[in-house]
Amino acid sequence: MQLDRKQLRDDIHRLYRAEHEALGEAGTLELLDQARAWDLSATLAADGVVVFPHAGVADCGHQIAAAVHACLDSGADRVIAVSVLHAFTDEMEAARIRVANGGDPSREEFWGIQGPGITGRAEWLNDHALYSFRHFWKAETRRRGISGPKVIERYPYLAGGKPERLPGIDELAREAEGAALVSTVDPFHHGIGYGDAPEESLHPQEGGLELARQVIGDGMGLLAKGDYWGYNQHCVSAKSDGRDAGQVFRYLRGPMQGKILDLSFTDATDLYASPPPTWVAAALFEWQLTR
Repeated sequence: MQLDRKQLRDDIHRLYRAEHEALGEAGTLELLDQARAWDLSATLAADGVVVFPHAGVADCGHQIAAAVHACLDSGADRVIAVSVLHAFTDEMEAARIRVANGGDPSREEFWGIQGPGITGRAEWLNDHALYSFRHFWKAETRRRGISGPKVIERYPYLAGGKPERLPGIDELAREAEGAALVSTVDPFHHGIGYGDAPEESLHPQEGGLELARQVIGDGMGLLAKGDYWGYNQHCVSAKSDGRDAGQVFRYLRGPMQGKILDLSFTDATDLYASPPPTWVAAALFEWQLTR
């Protein structure tokens, strides 16, 4: 059965609204407090990158909140949030497949960087990737009684192994100078609902998370080396949504080494009306410069 991408997008937005409502103010502040287990402000101040997930907020909200604290404590007056842009139309998905098969991204209408203040395409307006980041940002700045630094959201699409060619990348590089840089990626989707064979689908606690850590680590190694095309193709096989965001933040900052600070998962069985196991790995990453 063909995936109804618009319906999936609408279902995800309803799910996120319900999850945030269930969390409430007390639950939100509790996750922000849990996130104090990590202090990543120095990483951002030293031009490193903090990468957080955008899966179920009850499962990974503390990881998202850790990125919020890092931004607010970094001393930066601007934050660049390089976001995933999900393929929620058949046309976007077809373009992504063509590029993964070696097609020229410049021939695609979706090629480029979207976001507030950028004229042109506006698919980013319907994306959910920064929904929870905005939620925790609003709660924590309100609690601190501050407005916080300016957040500039950017949504690259179809880097295709050559992020330096993306329209708007030079302007983004200028914006990123002196700014804190964060990104969001869900790096591993797994199970029957994501197209894996039942006999190859592992439950998270029965080998799945170990597999996720190994696969995610392989992708991080490619990105660390600046192997953008290898990373693009890794994301296809790992079912990572971070192929474009990852290439862009690595290009903006240069040689880095990354590590997984925390790994969790969100069950997606109900969302995809699929038998278990169907889940997504959620991770908090720290990337530090090596040059």
